Amino acid sequence: MIREVLKMGDRRLLQQARPLERFDTPELHALLEDMRDTMAHLSGAGLAAPQIGVGLQVVIFGVGQNPRYPDAEEVPDTVLINPVLTPLSDELEEDWEGCLSVPGLRGMVPRHTRLRYQGFDEKGSPIDRSVDGFHARVVQHECDHLNGILYPMRIRDLANFGYIEALFPGEDIADE
Repeated sequence: MIREVLKMGDRRLLQQARPLERFDTPELHALLEDMRDTMAHLSGAGLAAPQIGVGLQVVIFGVGQNPRYPDAEEVPDTVLINPVLTPLSDELEEDWEGCLSVPGLRGMVPRHTRLRYQGFDEKGSPIDRSVDGFHARVVQHECDHLNGILYPMRIRDLANFGYIEALFPGEDIADE
């Protein structure tokens, strides 16, 4: 089922998500199905449970051919629960980000270029990956939602934040 995505300004997006305690339950599978349906409907690269009003440490992400990110490298479809992120470098890179909870806007956001993420899949099996580039950016963006952080909070220079049509006039960039 496609769920409503909370928008910036909704106080629920600022709350800390709780760790998931039980894996492989009908409730978790139903949540993940709703998250996948919602993300696909909006052509998102990822979605965190808090974005649909569920305060649990559950994120999904994955990018194949995506109209919102036409030049991005592929990111495998992943369910990541109770994640722990560890930067593998102090190097930060700024790049444009958007968010389903901040529709119509883009901002230049600094992120670690390389990181390790650990957590669990929906069955409780461990995940441990070291990634870089766009994959690392997507993971950091989605996991920020679990800590009540939206990408505009990370922008260093608000001159690099605005509406898509004003920032990129004449370019065909998806709205969200």
